[in-house]
Amino acid sequence: MSRRAEIDRETAETQIYVSLALDGEGAGSRETGVGFLDHMLDLLARHGHLDLEVRASGDLETGAHHTVEDVGICIGQALDAALGDRAGITRYGHATVPMDEARASCAIDVSGRGLLAFEAALPPGAIGNFDHELVEEFFRALATNARITLHVIVEAGSNHHHVIEAMFKAVAR
Repeated sequence: MSRRAEIDRETAETQIYVSLALDGEGAGSRETGVGFLDHMLDLLARHGHLDLEVRASGDLETGAHHTVEDVGICIGQALDAALGDRAGITRYGHATVPMDEARASCAIDVSGRGLLAFEAALPPGAIGNFDHELVEEFFRALATNARITLHVIVEAGSNHHHVIEAMFKAVAR
């Protein structure tokens, strides 16, 4: 069985293409127009051993919200499709990842039920054109559309770049 999927999504705000292979090596390119999101998707692919191609264009002049959320939706849909009937996989997983002074944990249940439990006190702010609040939006869209239960917890950290990186790496692992 091929554990791959492609998703095309076009809305009034965005056009998204995602190609995902579960049994990959981190290959592919990520081009969303949101530099920090591209960096986080690189980490997701590399640390999750996913081949991931993402091309997105959207209404970035109004902010990155629609692009980030719609990319999360499409990656979630691709994960759901690539998992198929979920036979032969390990249902539960967890990882804790340090990134310098930051530390984040993720627990996952590939349950067929989409839910995000998000425990991270990120203050208002942005890294480039990526608002901190978009981290939770991305993971909620991903979990809901992948039909997985995802718990993401920040345990330590003061540098918001490092905190967000630790979250993405923990989810990937």
